[in-house]
Amino acid sequence: MAHFAQLDEHNTVLQVIVVSNGTVNNLPFPDSEPFGIAFCQSLFGENTRWAQTSYNANFRYNYAGIGFTFDPTPTPNGAFIPPKPYPSWLLDTNTFQWVPPVPYPDDGGTYYWDEATQSWVLENL
Repeated sequence: MAHFAQLDEHNTVLQVIVVSNGTVNNLPFPDSEPFGIAFCQSLFGENTRWAQTSYNANFRYNYAGIGFTFDPTPTPNGAFIPPKPYPSWLLDTNTFQWVPPVPYPDDGGTYYWDEATQSWVLENL
């Protein structure tokens, strides 16, 4: 199965749909993308915008989800970037995932991020 993300004018993902492999002529990405885009536009309108995404994150770094942003500039084929969880977190341009400014503690505890103090706080379970 192939997966396609519908994008708005700001490259924000609106929805992700599944397309049969036959619809994309059983081609691998990136050769499959033009066929999938044409199919999606036949269903949702010729002016809709689409980009193929990988359920296993084999290309474009992350599987697209609603609210993700598609950045076409990272090589080789762009990246889907999840929503930023906190203002202080930074984008890791190797994984296109958001990372905290302080690493998660590795002592086996369960922590949550406190943006006000920009620190991990141990949960009292």
